[in-house]
Amino acid sequence: MSDDALPEPDRVDGAPHPRDTPRLIGQDAAQQEFLEAFNSERLHHGWMITGPRGSGKATLAWSIARFLLATPLPETGGMFGDSAPVHADTLAIAPDHPVVRRMAAGSEQGLFVLRRGYNDKTKRLKDQITVDEARKLKGFFSLSSADGGRRVVIVDAADELNTSAANALLKLLEEPPARTTLLLVTHQPSGLLPTIRSRCRVLRLKPLEPDQMQQALDQAGVQVEAPDRLAALAEGSVGAAVRLANLNGLALYAEWIGILGSLPRLDRTRAQALAEAAAMRGAEERRALMVALLDQALGRLAKTGATGQPPAPQAARDEAEVLMRLAPGPDAARLWAAQAQEIGARLRHGLAVNLDPAALILDTVFRLQKAAAGG
Repeated sequence: MSDDALPEPDRVDGAPHPRDTPRLIGQDAAQQEFLEAFNSERLHHGWMITGPRGSGKATLAWSIARFLLATPLPETGGMFGDSAPVHADTLAIAPDHPVVRRMAAGSEQGLFVLRRGYNDKTKRLKDQITVDEARKLKGFFSLSSADGGRRVVIVDAADELNTSAANALLKLLEEPPARTTLLLVTHQPSGLLPTIRSRCRVLRLKPLEPDQMQQALDQAGVQVEAPDRLAALAEGSVGAAVRLANLNGLALYAEWIGILGSLPRLDRTRAQALAEAAAMRGAEERRALMVALLDQALGRLAKTGATGQPPAPQAARDEAEVLMRLAPGPDAARLWAAQAQEIGARLRHGLAVNLDPAALILDTVFRLQKAAAGG
């Protein structure tokens, strides 16, 4: 398979790739923190970009890479090597800049993206970033050293590095090549080697507010009918919102709320329809979303019992009424929190070992019914 046709592990279906996203929305503080370090001429060689999934970490990494590669080094910016340092107020680079065009085409020689590779035998992306991928950095640095310009490495995501690849990256952080900046995208920084974390400066991104979420969805060209409900389920993650929109997640969540609302009697027709939908051929991603949405529904149930009020805004019609009836207090909160942990684990294990999806969903519904009945 040609490189152009390979799937990209850092792309969300239905949304532009982070390199093609023109503007990072809702993360001005992180951008300004980086610019302050750049303008102070104390630019750290390693940056760890953290935050919730879908909050714009990869988009920020690509924005920083564009900015650095399009901004000349002081010693190379003038005819006699005595140019003043550049002071920048924004990471934005003109869309017609040669670096922007080369990055969009995948031909920028000053940039290396370390991510999961493609397995030619299984015809799928690898589960981890392997040391074979990390070793390609040696060739990148040898080829890019001649021009004397900046070099940028994006690791997306650092959480996916296997042990050997992580150790290779650590050596690079310990002895970084000249004029090199490493940008590590990480969803769970606590899972990285402490020695990697200690050698990076951290940029923390926040979940997006509902109005920022709407701006980000508009920029991605994603149209939704109920943005408030989508924002409630996405929990500030644009990536999650796009996935929900693509897989009709609001309707799936509404089905779970409808089933919970029928308990303890149980709407068997509705439950059977959900089970049949889970068993459809090629519905693997939809099944994974079903499990995730049930996790959220049970989590919102537990939160309702613990706080005495349902989360706002509602993520489905009549959700507040259902949550208040099933979780009127702290005892119910503990019950549903335990159910969320147990049921989620059973569902994921069952799907992982290829048990019948319809039977798994029906078994789950009966367990919910038993819990709602006090059993």
